[in-house]
Amino acid sequence: MRKYFNTITRIAGNVVTVNAPGIGYDELAVIESAHGESYAQVIRLEGHQVTLQVFAGSQGIGNNDRVRFLHRPMQVCFSDALLGRVLDGSGRPRDGRGNVLGEMIHIGSPPVNPVRRRMPDRMIHTGIPMIDIFNSLVEGQKIPIFSVAGEPYNELLARIGLQANADIIVLGGMGLRHDDYLKFRRSFEEGGVLGRAIMFIHTAADPVVECLLIPDLCLAVAEQFGLQGHRVLVLLTDMTAFADALKEISIIMEQIPSNRGYPGDLYTQMARRYEKAVDFEGAGSLTILACVTMPGDDVTHPVPDNTGYITEGQFYLRNGRIDPFGSLSRLKQQVNAKTRDDHRAISDACIQLYALCRESREKRDMGFEMSAWDQKLLKYGNLFEQQIMDLAVNIPLFEALDRCWRILAECFEPAETGIRRAILEKHWPKPQVRLEPTQKELATVGA
Repeated sequence: MRKYFNTITRIAGNVVTVNAPGIGYDELAVIESAHGESYAQVIRLEGHQVTLQVFAGSQGIGNNDRVRFLHRPMQVCFSDALLGRVLDGSGRPRDGRGNVLGEMIHIGSPPVNPVRRRMPDRMIHTGIPMIDIFNSLVEGQKIPIFSVAGEPYNELLARIGLQANADIIVLGGMGLRHDDYLKFRRSFEEGGVLGRAIMFIHTAADPVVECLLIPDLCLAVAEQFGLQGHRVLVLLTDMTAFADALKEISIIMEQIPSNRGYPGDLYTQMARRYEKAVDFEGAGSLTILACVTMPGDDVTHPVPDNTGYITEGQFYLRNGRIDPFGSLSRLKQQVNAKTRDDHRAISDACIQLYALCRESREKRDMGFEMSAWDQKLLKYGNLFEQQIMDLAVNIPLFEALDRCWRILAECFEPAETGIRRAILEKHWPKPQVRLEPTQKELATVGA
């Protein structure tokens, strides 16, 4: 027998409050109104006062409408039929196809116990030299892309999804413009990866409450595929939109605001999602790469600031390039020794020389006299930016390492690079030997 409650005491934005005893946190509810049924989720309990966030918005809901609790948390359908599908923030099809059939699984479950995890030590190749060489992406890692509005962070995220050696791609879009959503879908279709991708998309025109569900939907599905032995890459954009949705809900609930109006549990809410990244012992892995836009390019903003404490490094995207000085992958040491013996040496040398190049550029801009060493550094910096740092460069790791050696050989003597002699002797490019022309070739030239 179904039990209904019809004492809705407050409606504010997408949040309603109902008097109902015996209800648990995160339970799902159905609100029956004259406009049909609306799903909602419990987000606060104060005695018998239960606060619900309505997924589709509270428009059309009245104080006399009935509320029925399902006594279970939000669920999403899981099966191989999810591959190639596009869903919204409530798990409903957005691609015009039928509902996905399969096992219903809970979302928002706790992260994996740390003692059940293995140390991440397998590299994810992306074809982007500034990631593969200098800040390698590792299976089971959680790492954000710090950027500002106007930078091509969504394009970078899509490219990583296309080129990363992962079995399944799960994309979570939060507050996306419709054209950004279409770009992601078109990129995956043209790149041939849509068949192994799952997209949960919340656009700026959708109810703000659904934005909060996107990470949980993505991570619940990704975790199940990881347990089946798949290497899953989760792409989230933009976590600042997720935090802004938390902020909007907390304001409606009249919570005491924290830094810049964000809720006091912002760190906890974000950590619950990021800590889902895991490399399973004896199974697959779940890697999280998330975009975080910084309002005003301010890294002390609460969202990037809290993110930095949770994640294992960050990629800084500035002026259309990945900044080598602000970027850091704290797990890169786990994989650099397993790729090629010169990986660590070439990474350190190139960054050190590029830092010296920036100092030489400052000297040049201030009118100081340039030495021969400064000229070498300036030449190196231009080549390094064009052939390695440019995001249009798309080459495998070993080819990128070889290209770095050629750039060094074109600008410096071996002893000027600071690389160990054993590594230099093995990898320094050999000069091209010019063969003497034969008599036949000389006769041809003379003719």
